[in-house]
Amino acid sequence: MKKVLIISYFFPPYPAIGSQRPYGLAKYLPRFDWEPTILTVKHAGTSPHGIKVIATDCSDRIASIKKMYRFNSDAGVHEQLGIPITKNFDYSTWKSKIIKFSKEVLAYPDPQIGWYMHAVKAASAAFDKERFDAIISTSSPVTAHLAARTLKMRYNVPWVADFRDLWTQNHYYDKFKAIGFFERRLELRTLSDADALVTVSVPLADDLRRLHKKKAVSCITNGYDPDDFMQESSRLTDKFTITYTGQLYNGIRDPSMLFEVILKLIKEDRIKEELIEIRFFGRHEEWLVDEVKKYGLENVVNIFGFVSREDAMKRQAETQLLLLLLWNNKRERGVYTGKLFEYLGSKRPIVAIGGGESIIKGFLRETNAGRYAEDKDELEAALLHYYREFIEFGEARCASSENAGNYTYDSIAKRYSELLNNTCSSGRL
Repeated sequence: MKKVLIISYFFPPYPAIGSQRPYGLAKYLPRFDWEPTILTVKHAGTSPHGIKVIATDCSDRIASIKKMYRFNSDAGVHEQLGIPITKNFDYSTWKSKIIKFSKEVLAYPDPQIGWYMHAVKAASAAFDKERFDAIISTSSPVTAHLAARTLKMRYNVPWVADFRDLWTQNHYYDKFKAIGFFERRLELRTLSDADALVTVSVPLADDLRRLHKKKAVSCITNGYDPDDFMQESSRLTDKFTITYTGQLYNGIRDPSMLFEVILKLIKEDRIKEELIEIRFFGRHEEWLVDEVKKYGLENVVNIFGFVSREDAMKRQAETQLLLLLLWNNKRERGVYTGKLFEYLGSKRPIVAIGGGESIIKGFLRETNAGRYAEDKDELEAALLHYYREFIEFGEARCASSENAGNYTYDSIAKRYSELLNNTCSSGRL
């Protein structure tokens, strides 16, 4: 069996959705003759059974600077300076610009740069003990790619750079121009030594090809693990529940269109207020509370705050509808969120809002997993469709097609194994 070192800052027991892609690969690659070793950061909790994990320390440069100037290292600088972050927060004030620029310089190219030396040292010790046939580094953070490049040059091993999110082409990338200039050069220099690039959608793969013109670029989507949904089926909620799990990114993922449509349908008596509940599970954001009050939906919307991934998945499995919020920005139109695939595994209908001509529209059509609402009229039609099903049958019905099986991590790992085999036998080295 061939051996692959997978470098990923995020890995279970860390609960972030970014942990699931490297975990899915690590779990299922052995079925296709690849034995993985995970290089990651020490996280509280127990690593998954049966997977070899090398967990290292990580130096937090930002936290050290905060302590030096007597800030609380666990809280944001804006908050400690009495500058509340609100929906559509204006970062153009001089204080915010200073904070932002300082962070971008100190945390160049990302806040996890303090992991680089620990990762290279631990991986070098592993290479001294055994031979790896390939390296996969997955970002974000891009520090994983910096470490992988060093190991590639040191040990002459084929290297695949995997992008769950793009680097300087990332749809959320918004650094000062001078920082961006140097970071683009860093990206080009770093990835010039990669043997293959991988990302999660065709539009993002096209973006990578435009920047890295001489590189082989593949599209391998995210997926879901069927084992996460093998437990006995959850009893569906008695109310017509609409559930969102995850971050809202200070209003970039904005539920206001949902609130507006729900309020209209309640006033028109086409949805009974006592029968509907909208639930948010994720980091508490004060602007969301204000938004609920603005629409007078305090009796409809419940904000539960952060819960464990296991609890979030239970809430997904029991809900009538799953809410997927997208950013209304053309830069996100080629993005599949990791949450989409977790929702797919829950086998509950998905209603996606926003995003313009997002590729998620085609994905929902292909898998028959839900509806895509680009505007208020489409959202109203989707909600009424599922609400009528709820009234008539006691549940909103999910009719996911067999195509959903193409997105299990078993299928994803098979495709990745083929890429690894081709990369190792290509003769590039």
